[in-house]
Amino acid sequence: MNETVIDSWGDASDVVTRLAGAWSFDRVIEGQGSMKGLATFTPLDAECLAYREQGRLKLLNGTELEAEREYLFRKRDRGFEVFFKETPPRLFHAIELAASDDGALNGSGDHLCNLDHYRSTYTFLTDGGLVVRHAVSGPRKDYTMITAYMRVA
Repeated sequence: MNETVIDSWGDASDVVTRLAGAWSFDRVIEGQGSMKGLATFTPLDAECLAYREQGRLKLLNGTELEAEREYLFRKRDRGFEVFFKETPPRLFHAIELAASDDGALNGSGDHLCNLDHYRSTYTFLTDGGLVVRHAVSGPRKDYTMITAYMRVA
């Protein structure tokens, strides 16, 4: 299926616009722990959203701590770019989306951080949910992190 339009997300170029708002998330960091929290996508202009997540990280060794992360999402044709929220912003990855046979929008991107490789996939589900998977491998890091997002009513 080459079409990039589904009912819940619209055209792949509109995904960033449709992300605006609050989302609850549930994250599993395989072999390390889990995190639950709230993520917000706040419009900065017609092309860009600020992403901020806050939550409670629970490590397998019993340690619990508050954690947060920030990115910028910028709209682009058939997808989006994700930037680290730095001055100036630094590109994390560019994602081009395509519809799958089940109607979801899927895209992936890569990022090399020193010698560690991040392979990220984004799946925009037909029920309106979002799943982000980061597989990280290299001399300093080796884990998979899967985050499921659901819109807060």
